Amino acid sequence: MQEIEIADLRKITEIIQSSHDYDFTNYAMSSFKRRIQRVIELYKLSSVDALVKRLEADQNFFKEFLSEITVNVTEMFRDPTFWRELRDDIIPNILLNNDTFSIWHAGCSSGEEVFSIAILLKEMGILDRVKIVATDIDHVILYRARQGMYSMKNMELNGKNYIQFQGKSSLTDYYREEGGKAIMNKDLVENVEFREHNLVIGDPFSKFDLVLCRNVMIYFNQTLQNQVLKLFHASMHKYAYLAIGAKESLIWCEIANKFIVVNNEEKIYKKIKD
Repeated sequence: MQEIEIADLRKITEIIQSSHDYDFTNYAMSSFKRRIQRVIELYKLSSVDALVKRLEADQNFFKEFLSEITVNVTEMFRDPTFWRELRDDIIPNILLNNDTFSIWHAGCSSGEEVFSIAILLKEMGILDRVKIVATDIDHVILYRARQGMYSMKNMELNGKNYIQFQGKSSLTDYYREEGGKAIMNKDLVENVEFREHNLVIGDPFSKFDLVLCRNVMIYFNQTLQNQVLKLFHASMHKYAYLAIGAKESLIWCEIANKFIVVNNEEKIYKKIKD
């Protein structure tokens, strides 16, 4: 197949925006290009034009396309030191001034991190005092997150992460095995609202004490990262915390002076100005 050019990517983003009101113009181009290539090969499309026609005419195909383009690899308790920092320092600090609090898990993907935070809160004895809103752009992946069903193959790595996190129990206490799948305990997500939300064009919809958005912004260019960080700032109470991915930063962005660095290694920040 011929090389995908910048003009082709522009054509694709324009048709997505005009037909479906999703804006991919500020996605990191190298990553976007790789994923477009993958979609073309996966659906055996003859050209970029064939992809554009399909995107224009077929709403169901667009939903599948969206899942392929935004797919993220995720795991439970990824970077165990981050989860220890949340449990040992960040959440106790939030609890100094709040009996109850709220978390926005933005770009929650298939939900492994949502279950991680739920397990962490349960082990702290405060799960029933925390409201979690978990959002993603992709309704298919949100459905998977709601189901809380994961391949048993993946649970080996998840279990190792949990041990390094120094959990109080065993990860096996939080799911049952059925037909090669781990089915997570539903009581973990009783206080979780899963909802569709587009970080690119979405508005603030509530105020939170902790915002988690790890390893999502690496797919955005700086313009879009800036936009998303402003959205997070507007969605946080004063003195709320923001956690982003290990390869991400907000020290360069327009609103950097409205945050202080709490833990540079784990990329945790605190909002100090409205």
